[in-house]
Amino acid sequence: MFVQIIEYETDRADEMAATMDRRMAEAQQSGQEMPGRMMVTRDRDNPRRFMLIVEFPSYEEAMVVSKRPETDEMAKLMSSMVSSGPVYHNLDVVETRI
Repeated sequence: MFVQIIEYETDRADEMAATMDRRMAEAQQSGQEMPGRMMVTRDRDNPRRFMLIVEFPSYEEAMVVSKRPETDEMAKLMSSMVSSGPVYHNLDVVETRI
């Protein structure tokens, strides 16, 4: 499993959420495969700071998604809405426990 965390700060959280919702709906309508799970988190100590956590079955599958023109378009659009970042953290899952 592979996890990507995208850290950013913004005052436009609602606009970013609406943009992500539109992109996800477009992807589903076109039959594109999406990552297994995505979470948007907000820092309790700094409410302008968010981390988007995206899980993929593997690094290779993440790179397939990353190379899509739609992904690049979305990244550029979201980058225009942040005041800091984005900072990407690319993580191989070593162990999970329940």
